[in-house]
Amino acid sequence: MGLFGDKESSGDARVPVPVVTPTVWGDSFGRFATRALQGIILVVAITGIVFAMTQLTLVTIPVTIALILASAFAPVMRWMRRRGMPSWLATTISLVAIVAVLSGVGWLIVNAVRSQSGELVERASGGIDRVLEWVSTLPFAPTPEQIQQAREAVVGFLTSAQFGSGAAAGAAAAANFLTGFALMVVVLFFFLKDGPRIWEFLLRPFEGERYARGKRIGAKTVETLGGYVRGTAVVAAVDAIGIGVVLAIAQVPLALPLAVLVFLLAFVPLVGATIAGALATLVALVANGPVVALVVLGAVVVVNQLEGNFLQPVVMGRSLRLHALVILIALTIGTVLGGIVGAVLSVPIAAVAWGIVQVWDGDEWPARMFRQKRPEVA
Repeated sequence: MGLFGDKESSGDARVPVPVVTPTVWGDSFGRFATRALQGIILVVAITGIVFAMTQLTLVTIPVTIALILASAFAPVMRWMRRRGMPSWLATTISLVAIVAVLSGVGWLIVNAVRSQSGELVERASGGIDRVLEWVSTLPFAPTPEQIQQAREAVVGFLTSAQFGSGAAAGAAAAANFLTGFALMVVVLFFFLKDGPRIWEFLLRPFEGERYARGKRIGAKTVETLGGYVRGTAVVAAVDAIGIGVVLAIAQVPLALPLAVLVFLLAFVPLVGATIAGALATLVALVANGPVVALVVLGAVVVVNQLEGNFLQPVVMGRSLRLHALVILIALTIGTVLGGIVGAVLSVPIAAVAWGIVQVWDGDEWPARMFRQKRPEVA
C-alpha cells in the first residue's frame, strides 16, 4: 500500500490517489449546521438593521419616502432630460411639483379632516351604537359585556386616530413632521438630480456579474417603487372621487373629509379601503338612516370590486405581484414597527424585496442588457 492509498504493483505505474479524510464540518450534518449558523447570523443582522431603523425613524422614513417619490418621477426626469433640459431645471420642476402636491394633500388633511375630526368620530360612534343595538337583537348575539368591550375598542381606536392629544403633543408632532419633511425635500432633490450617479458610485467596488446584478437590482427597485406609487395614487383618486360623489349626491354630511380619508387609506392595501368604506357607511347610518347607509355600502362594494378586478391590474401592471397573504404579513410587521407610516411603506418594500429575488440571477431581464461598459463617475 503506497503513501496515497494506491496499490503498488510491479510494472504498473499508477497515478497516486489521495485519501481524503472527512472533516467534522464536511459531512451532511456539518453542512446542515453551517447553513443553520449562516441563517442565524442573517436573522441577527436583519434584526439589528430593523432595530436601528426603528430607532432612527426621523431619518429612515424621510429617506425612504424620498426614494419612493424619486422612483415615481423617474420617467418624468428621463423625458425632460432626453429633450435637452438641464438637469438642475428638470430637478427643480419635479421637486416643485412634488412639494406642491404634498402641500395640497396636507392642506386637505388639516382643513377638511382635522377641523371636523371630532364630529366625524361622534357620528361614527353613533353608527357603531346603532349596529351594536341591532346585533344585540340577534338570537346568537354576544353578551352585553362583550358588546360593550367591542364598542370601547372601536371607539377608542377612532378617538386615538384624531390629530394630536394636546398642545404639547401637537407641538412635538409638528416639530418632528417639519424636520422630517425638510430632510425628505433635501434628500429628494439629490435623488432626482443625481440618483443614477449615486447608484453608480455605490456599485464601484463591484465588477462583472456582480456589477450586472447591482444594475438589475437598481432598475428593478426604481420600476417597482415608481409603478406602485403611480398606480396606487390613481386608484386612490378614483376611489375617493367615486365614493365622494355618492356621498355628496346622498347628502351625507362630512362628504369631503370622508373622501379625503378614502384617498389616504387607499395607500394601505387590503384593509385601507375596507376601513374607509365602513366609516362612510357608519356616518351615513347615523345622519341619513339605514336606506342611505345601504346605498353608500353598495357604492363602496362596487368601487372596491372595480378597483380590484379592473383598475389595479391595468394601472399597476406588474409593479405589485404579491400574494394577499404576503401583503397581510408585511402590513402587520410594518404596523408593529412603524405605525401607520410603516403600514404604508411595508408593502412597496416587500414588493421590492421580491423583485430583487426575481432578478438576482438575471431571469426576468436579459443579462446582456446590463453587461455594459461602466460609465465614468466623477
